[in-house]
Amino acid sequence: MGGMNRRNFIAGTLAAAAGPALAAPASQYGLDAAQFGVHPGAPDDQSAKLQRAINEAAATRIPLVLAPGVYRAGALRLSPGAQLAGVRGATFLTFTGGETLIFAEHADGLSLAGLTLQGGNRPLPQHRGLVHFTDARAFRIADCAVAVAGGNGIVLERCDGSVTGTAVTDAADTAIFVSDCRGVLLTGNTIRGSGNGGIRVWQSEARDDGTIVADNRIEDTRARGGGDGANGNAVNVFRAGNVIVRANQIRKAAFSAIRGNAASNIQILGNNCASIGEVAIYSEFGFEGAVIAQNVVDGAAVGVAVTNFKQGGRLAVVQGNVIRNLTPRRPQGGGDAAGLGIGVEADTAVTGNVVENAPFMGISVGAGPYQRNIAVSGNVVRTAGIGIGVSVAAGAGAAAITGNVIEGAKRGAIVGMEWDKPVTGDLLAEGAQRFPQLTIANNRAG
Repeated sequence: MGGMNRRNFIAGTLAAAAGPALAAPASQYGLDAAQFGVHPGAPDDQSAKLQRAINEAAATRIPLVLAPGVYRAGALRLSPGAQLAGVRGATFLTFTGGETLIFAEHADGLSLAGLTLQGGNRPLPQHRGLVHFTDARAFRIADCAVAVAGGNGIVLERCDGSVTGTAVTDAADTAIFVSDCRGVLLTGNTIRGSGNGGIRVWQSEARDDGTIVADNRIEDTRARGGGDGANGNAVNVFRAGNVIVRANQIRKAAFSAIRGNAASNIQILGNNCASIGEVAIYSEFGFEGAVIAQNVVDGAAVGVAVTNFKQGGRLAVVQGNVIRNLTPRRPQGGGDAAGLGIGVEADTAVTGNVVENAPFMGISVGAGPYQRNIAVSGNVVRTAGIGIGVSVAAGAGAAAITGNVIEGAKRGAIVGMEWDKPVTGDLLAEGAQRFPQLTIANNRAG
């Protein structure tokens, strides 16, 4: 190339690709926003200049590069192919007003990278996010930070793409809200101090979703909006089918660490959950199919609940979980069970779990008449009020309780229950034969 170095060659090539419509030359990494009069630290709102730069860069799908510094803007709209890139931890976009800071609709190939987006706690309209994408295909948000959004941090509606390596802190409502999407990837993100929810994956009606929520750290999820469980969940999956929630680190959630509501074929695998206010891991209401395996729960009112057979909740595996240090109350009070390790109702296998320090009960099998086809085998329960409680209420169906080890159960190793009331002595010692729907064998108590 003679005297032309690599940097100049790349810049020249990108400029040529941009064509005469672009007023600014390309840098090594894309178009320099400064060439459009966008400068860090400027005291005025730079929305108009920045919007022009975004539009021109997107026209040829060349990244728009923002140098380190603070840029004041609002209501920026991304057209198809728009790519905004900054320097991680050094390029700041500060929200000056409007319905969103960054919005896109019916656009493909969008990218945000290395940007810190500061909401300043300016109120956002209901259901809006500081970043809000609708009908965006193959988007990427990577290595960004979204701070102090006055509503939701990131909202994705009818999208597919990924959010990776991004921090969302102190969102007034939900950190990342995924609605009616397909196959979104949420990995390696850090979420702290959300007002009502960490990650929500929702569908407007029960259908396939396929989102993966993996390897995220989610801390201090509050429930400012109140209620008895719609808010306060680190991860909430609602009506979305075939979702995987895997290997997340979850600390301090007002209600649940992971809450699947009418979420069929959900897999909740290898998550580490601590200091949870209500049920740590929940699969509830009209779902069919849940695998809850290899999770650790340390501190919750209930460790795992697979429930609501009355509303169609059924078909699950609860396997290989370690659940300890259950607390005797739920945040909303009332009569719901607390101090419980695992509770299941229908068509469920509970195998190879370890439950320790459950003031009420280690494992609860059935709820009144809502009990069908339950196998409880190979579990260890240590230090509980009741080791394993099984429903003997009128209409309760079959359950097999075999090969479990129960130590330190103060009110009996295996006890017949009518709802939350013990109505038998220890069935491990005597009397199990009067309940033909039950198989109780090869258990050991100490």
